Amino acid sequence: MGLDDRKLAVLRAIVEDYVATQEPVGSKSLVERHQLGVSPATVRNDMAVLEDEGYIRQPHTSAGRVPTDRGYRLFVDRLSRVKPLSPAERRAIERFLVGAVDLDDVVHRTVRLLAQLTRQVAVVQYPSLARSKVRHLELVPVSTTRLMVVMIADTGRVEQRLVELPGPVPADDVTDLRRLVNEKLVGTRLSDTPPLVQALVDESAPHLRPAMTTLSTVLLETLVERHEERIALAGTANLTRGGLLDFQGTLRPILEALEEQVVLLKLIGETEPSTTRVLIGDENEFDNLRAASVVSTGYGPGSTIVGGLGVLGPTRMDYPATIATVRAVARYVGELLAQN
Repeated sequence: MGLDDRKLAVLRAIVEDYVATQEPVGSKSLVERHQLGVSPATVRNDMAVLEDEGYIRQPHTSAGRVPTDRGYRLFVDRLSRVKPLSPAERRAIERFLVGAVDLDDVVHRTVRLLAQLTRQVAVVQYPSLARSKVRHLELVPVSTTRLMVVMIADTGRVEQRLVELPGPVPADDVTDLRRLVNEKLVGTRLSDTPPLVQALVDESAPHLRPAMTTLSTVLLETLVERHEERIALAGTANLTRGGLLDFQGTLRPILEALEEQVVLLKLIGETEPSTTRVLIGDENEFDNLRAASVVSTGYGPGSTIVGGLGVLGPTRMDYPATIATVRAVARYVGELLAQN
């Protein structure tokens, strides 16, 4: 059966009170705290319907009720209003992130900021090389037979490799090699570079071809084959702030899941552009996270998504504030990457 507006208002009040107090919510306290416009008896009847429908449950023999995963889902989808960040919060995010000096600093500042603002566990994926584009390739002569290749992606990520050349290469030839690889590869997604790298060998002047052949092997390794993804984590201690009902009384499964990088990447690295994903309790595909909720979104310069970020915490989470914070931080990080 569908729920009428009054029962939905009762469910919203139960969720908000339980998130705020960590205590099961009774009909008397609902009437006292919220302008529901009905008697405690009516609220009790409404709570009985909500319980029958699976939106709330009674954790023990007290009169209080707590939301179920299904209740939280209805709250997130239909009842919650995303809380706008205050001007002070926006300034704090901007100030904290603008001071970053390089990509590592951006990621570490972002994950600490998310953990502090949401008081949850924060997870940030480093910009994925698979989704990045080549901004610049620098060839630095180390000796006449050795080059340092430095690849700078549009996300600020930097990869560098040494190239052992088959023979001495004059400085003018290094200049030509640098020009050729940049003309061919700058602005291209790293995943699209292999045929272009092969074409570089075919199109090179005969005297450059031996060096370009060796260089192309290293370019492919740098641009395509090294796609290990990295994750930054902060705020694990925040898991201990909750009440006895959070995480079904034990943190061990959550902590074990947080040690698995594959799990974390699956949680936050597959978010679609411009969407915020909320996974609540049993909606998580990993058994160890069935007592947790995850709020995540993608980030990147402009409309390009290069990584994911998000937070993990108990299902008893302030969803409106958490969603707003995750979105805002992702937007600021994207703007920062676009500027740099």
